[in-house]
Amino acid sequence: MPTVRKNDEITVVIEGMTAEGSGVARHEGMAVFVPHAAPGDRLRVVIIKVSKQYAIGKIREILVSGRGRVEPDCPSYPQCGGCTFRHLNYVEECRIKLQRVNDAMRRIGGVNLDAEELIAAASPDRYRNKAQLPFGEAKGQAVFGFYAERSHRIVPFSDCKLQPEIFNAIAQVTANFLNDTPNDLYDETTGKGRFRHLYLRRGFATGEMMVCAVVNANGLVREDEFVRRIRAVSPEIKSIVINSNREKNNVILGQKCRTAWGTDTIRDVLCGVTFEISPLSFYQVNREQAERLYTRGREYAALDGTQVLFDLYCGTGTIGLSMAKSAKAVYGIEIVPDAVDNARRNAAVNGIENAEFLCADAAEGTRQLQQRGISPDVIVIDPPRKGCSVDVIALIDELAPQRLVYISCDPATLARDVARLTERGWRLEKYTAVDMFPRTANVETVALLSHKKPDSHIHLTVEFGEGEGKIPLDEISQKAQNSKPKPKVTYRLMQDYIEEKYGFKVHTVYIAEVKRKLGLPMYDAPNAVEELKNPRKHPTPEKEAAIMDALTHFGIINGEKED
Repeated sequence: MPTVRKNDEITVVIEGMTAEGSGVARHEGMAVFVPHAAPGDRLRVVIIKVSKQYAIGKIREILVSGRGRVEPDCPSYPQCGGCTFRHLNYVEECRIKLQRVNDAMRRIGGVNLDAEELIAAASPDRYRNKAQLPFGEAKGQAVFGFYAERSHRIVPFSDCKLQPEIFNAIAQVTANFLNDTPNDLYDETTGKGRFRHLYLRRGFATGEMMVCAVVNANGLVREDEFVRRIRAVSPEIKSIVINSNREKNNVILGQKCRTAWGTDTIRDVLCGVTFEISPLSFYQVNREQAERLYTRGREYAALDGTQVLFDLYCGTGTIGLSMAKSAKAVYGIEIVPDAVDNARRNAAVNGIENAEFLCADAAEGTRQLQQRGISPDVIVIDPPRKGCSVDVIALIDELAPQRLVYISCDPATLARDVARLTERGWRLEKYTAVDMFPRTANVETVALLSHKKPDSHIHLTVEFGEGEGKIPLDEISQKAQNSKPKPKVTYRLMQDYIEEKYGFKVHTVYIAEVKRKLGLPMYDAPNAVEELKNPRKHPTPEKEAAIMDALTHFGIINGEKED
């Protein structure tokens, strides 16, 4: 039975922090989570929720301030929900984030290795180059703000310290325009009303800005007046776009954009590469920290102009293009068509000719490249928050690059994937935390893993001393130098062997089918995902015999070497 009940008032001491940024205390053996707490706080809290395993408390009184606690510098904090750590100084915030990453690697990843460092931001404020502002009504007037945490109630503000001051000015001009014109505000409950969101983007290196009005219509009433007022705010505004979103959902942007004035895109420069940014393009919110993140990733990749780089979640190509100058060739794979189009256009804008982008999932994209005889020396991945699927982990293992650079926005899923790769013979070499989103609970990590599976073994019996039967050390050294490891037996290697000997090609699916019949491991088939989706492929007797020959040639079915 719970030791506390709802509405109880108790005194607790904060001993740790959750991944979401709440304080953790213990009360008579039960975990009590307290939002907006600081490590070491002694608090009087009121219990607002109780379950069998934990309780949630709300701060009633701060009895003793813990390490790093400061007076919040924003009147909308914590009501607006945009910030998590504005009650802490930045040094303490960074310490909490670094500890979170290290703890995840130990508890989930099973590795006893600390991060090299946490790369802090030069300033924790004014870093956002994108803002999505909902508009609502208060006392008959249009107001803008952010949604309160876990709700769609708008908390108005006059100045958000996470975004440039110019964004606040544009938002206020928009509110004045809405108050002066018959543009009604969108109501989520009824699905009626015209104006939904104001969407702002800025290129910090170029200063160029885009203003995008999201409307439940094809345009605005008195749209020319809106354009005139927005243009008057700043000469840096280069693009004014109308985005139509008629769907009754919580998605901010619709798929239809129309340029009301100026250019269709704005530009920014990241790691020396110029990127065109449209309303629908993905682009890192914190450019300065993104440069530091990608620079550390490039250091981990250790490219010297001779390696082939695969980027398995390439998006609009930001990571791959930032590394292209140091690579022999870059191949980006992305499943979203618009993102691939942006990546190709960004490559063309920068005159980068050694980068190619494929529209496919990771398995299909790598299959296409393998059929062309292309394999990676280095792989870089930046997956979504959920991390890599088991199939992608198996795919990376099958491709067997020299190095894997893993960029993650969630320490827990990164640590989980590190554990999965470790089981397959990989080793975490080092990793770095990067504070991409100061004042929030989010933290990025870039990790370097290397493939440590032994391809062959040399068994030597050594007896030290002199006399008959003893092996001189210089002879041992010579034997080791002459014993070159055999190459890893990949599907590509078997395909090449069969084509050279028999004069025809075999699909990897056929090799997979023969291995399955023999009871051999199938987890590392490069198109295991495709196999699960499609009917099973059966090779002809001729091709099956050739595959059996290849398996024998490489010592797989005789047990001399594991695949």
